[in-house]
Amino acid sequence: MLGYSMRIFRLAALSFVGLFVTIISPAGAQDFEYWPGTAYDEQVPTLENVVGHKNGERITRPGDVITYFDALAEFAPDRIKVFEYARTWENRPLIYAVIGSPENIARLDAVKDGMRALSDPRVTDEAAAAQLVDLLPGSTWIAYGVHGNEISSTDAAMVTAYHLLAAQGDATVDKILENTLVFLDPMQNPDGRARFVHNFETTLGLEPDGNRIAAERNEPWPGGRTNHYLFDMNRDWFALTQPETRGRIKALREWTPLAFVDAHEMGTDSTYYFAPEAVPYNPHLAADQRAALEWFGKNNAKWFDEYGFDYFTREVYDAFYPGYGASWPSYYGAVAMTYEQSSARGLKAQRTDGTQYHFRDTVRQHFVASIATAETVADNHDKLLQNFYAYRASAIEEGKSEEIKSYIFPATTDRVAAGKIAGLLTQQGVEVKEATQEFSACGKDYSAGAIAIDLAQPAKRLIRTLLDPNVPLDETFVAEQERLRAKDLPDQIYDVTAWSLPHMFNVEMDACSAAPDGAFRNHGPALGKPGDIKNKTAKLAFLVNWGEAPAARLLAHAHRAGLSVKSSDKPFTQDGAEYSAGTLIFPVDENPADLAAKLEGFAKTTGADVIGVDTAWVSDGPNFGSRKVVRMPAPKIAIAWDAPTNPYMAGNTRFVVERQFDYPVTPVRTSDLSHRALDQFDVLILPGESSWYGGSYNDLINKDRLKEWVNAGGVLVATGGAVRWLADPETGVLSIRREDAAKPDGEDANGEEEETSTVAGTLITSVDELKAAIAPAKESPDSSAGVLAKALVDEDHWLAAGVKPTLNVLVRGSGIYTPAKLDQGVNVAYFAGPDEVLVSGYLWEETKEQLAYKPFVVAEPMGDGHVIAFTQDPTVRAYLDGLNMIFMNALFRAPAHASPAR
Repeated sequence: MLGYSMRIFRLAALSFVGLFVTIISPAGAQDFEYWPGTAYDEQVPTLENVVGHKNGERITRPGDVITYFDALAEFAPDRIKVFEYARTWENRPLIYAVIGSPENIARLDAVKDGMRALSDPRVTDEAAAAQLVDLLPGSTWIAYGVHGNEISSTDAAMVTAYHLLAAQGDATVDKILENTLVFLDPMQNPDGRARFVHNFETTLGLEPDGNRIAAERNEPWPGGRTNHYLFDMNRDWFALTQPETRGRIKALREWTPLAFVDAHEMGTDSTYYFAPEAVPYNPHLAADQRAALEWFGKNNAKWFDEYGFDYFTREVYDAFYPGYGASWPSYYGAVAMTYEQSSARGLKAQRTDGTQYHFRDTVRQHFVASIATAETVADNHDKLLQNFYAYRASAIEEGKSEEIKSYIFPATTDRVAAGKIAGLLTQQGVEVKEATQEFSACGKDYSAGAIAIDLAQPAKRLIRTLLDPNVPLDETFVAEQERLRAKDLPDQIYDVTAWSLPHMFNVEMDACSAAPDGAFRNHGPALGKPGDIKNKTAKLAFLVNWGEAPAARLLAHAHRAGLSVKSSDKPFTQDGAEYSAGTLIFPVDENPADLAAKLEGFAKTTGADVIGVDTAWVSDGPNFGSRKVVRMPAPKIAIAWDAPTNPYMAGNTRFVVERQFDYPVTPVRTSDLSHRALDQFDVLILPGESSWYGGSYNDLINKDRLKEWVNAGGVLVATGGAVRWLADPETGVLSIRREDAAKPDGEDANGEEEETSTVAGTLITSVDELKAAIAPAKESPDSSAGVLAKALVDEDHWLAAGVKPTLNVLVRGSGIYTPAKLDQGVNVAYFAGPDEVLVSGYLWEETKEQLAYKPFVVAEPMGDGHVIAFTQDPTVRAYLDGLNMIFMNALFRAPAHASPAR
């Protein structure tokens, strides 16, 4: 990287940028003070020195953010260190900076070792912990810009760094540097930020415009909020699907900072939000953590009051779901918080009440909150260190004393799913063991390979949060949501209410009242193991049992290598071994001479096991030459891309296929889906719509052309909200229909009368009759915030090959559909009865009744092709591994059952 002195020469080349800034900078910007009255060391590089514009005058580009932090680190290496912790999908660096006094920076390694010792009370007793508390500095980690279009926080990170390094004679800064280390993660999502800045700069004119509909403030699809694969990374913290999240958690585990802030932006009409957070709280949070939120909130309020900034607390943003950046650090013992700043979404913003503010105002408020937070840690560093140790110690004691003392995944369960969960937990600091011999626990025998997790460990609360079948909402909170719903008011549930990893991965797990005893080894962080090949000299074929993710990955690799492969629609038994429906068959005589070597390489890469056979004779089930054995073509897959497609659904689905199953997907602009070039594809994925970007599929896709393509042998796979359009009678692609809310027995479901100037008089004699009188005659079912619901599988259908008999589906929204009639299609998966449908989370009673026995997956033939509808999104956040096989069947097996003109 260029040195600071060399960067100064860049300013000559940036003269045109300076002119641009002069044109767009508002009057008085030169005199703007972020912390009034501060004297700064003029030798410390400013953003203007290094990049060419003052703080808050432009939205800093991602590369310039890195350049500025490098310049600071080069200028003051004794007070700031910069570390790269990961790379994005687009190969942009992710960094964090550590700022402190020269004395604290000089002992970074010792601080890291000390926090590691304080993290484990099993090896560090109370006396040793007390000594560490006296020696260690406090630590604050502030993470900025996880959503790329939440722009002010990243620029605030640079102001914060400059202030801490350049402020002279400032008592607050001196206190922070003496007593703490401040970690700044300035840009959690540089890919999304780059997308936003590009869109902003290409639409900016002579001067910035705060109009709500100005193009510079309204992003085209997909916007800059998400990363390259369009993930909301503020929901990815325990799923760890993205490299940005994995790198960040690894860095946090390395330092275990005492306070963690995730700095966001919210709507333009808002003010500023900071802790304490809204109810509900996750029940696995400790009382000390909740109490400490008050310290931070009061100190933030002190400074906001000082400068006249508006703010609010205890509303909207809760601490229930553990997948937020402001939640996950709580489970290693930090005090974790969300800060939300009203967003200019450009350089100027105008509220609906007519008031205006500038980008620099939002930068300043995030900066002031950052300094206030670091000051709170400095003022309470001993207490925070003590609480951190106590949190870890009490977790161990709870693990010893509570009824559930261990969780065990039997070796007989889905080994791939259980192994991935074990790897994910290990990456997050959980101690996971794998049995090397048979053992017994809680009256049950387990074989070698079983995975056991003893709850008597510092990560106990994280374990319970992620593995418990259900994390209950507070009863008072639930009662309030029911009261609001009764009045047709929106509920206050911010995100999903269910996320149990065993349920999401659809894997068996036992809860045991004793700690496991036997021979174990530590489970590593890997999410899978290499596969193997047996009988490499097989004369007839090689088989890969279907039903686990590695088999689908191996099929993807085989397709990309051009191998010939068949698949059985039914299970069979060959040479005493049982093979599930969907098992892959690679004929030796139809493939290259190095087939065994290729498959061996694929086995190691994907984790699938390959078995060579010398005969096609089977003792049960179809022979390899049966009509129930189909040839598997390598499908060309397209996915709808661009408005009105929901960016999350499109990106998450593409990620699952490309990055979890190693198969390419072609994104196609929605407006091109009526083009004749669609004939080049075998499968089209149509994710749900989003009203945010306007329009609808009906506006952009010629439904007749789409039906023509399916009739000619195409496979149309619709997920979530896209089913609504296809099921509309005017579209006419699916026979199923979206339901209105079911009415209680005896009530008229229509209830509509002819409009006249007057109506017949009625008597209302009670509040209940009033409620009935004002209820809409026709409305959608109440929206579900996000629960795991049980679906039953029709195992006779080829789409169910290798799929478990029951599935756990994340149900969100209000979409409930009628079942397909027998003469129209097959309900391949449908929800269980009302007493069994809820697996985890909180679901309205009326929804339980109406959702029961309604379809999750419907397959309908159309001409020579198929339409496959997933009424809920099977790839949401890429964390529902238990649904991957049925989704892969839709992509890989459905083309084998279509009859396109080839």
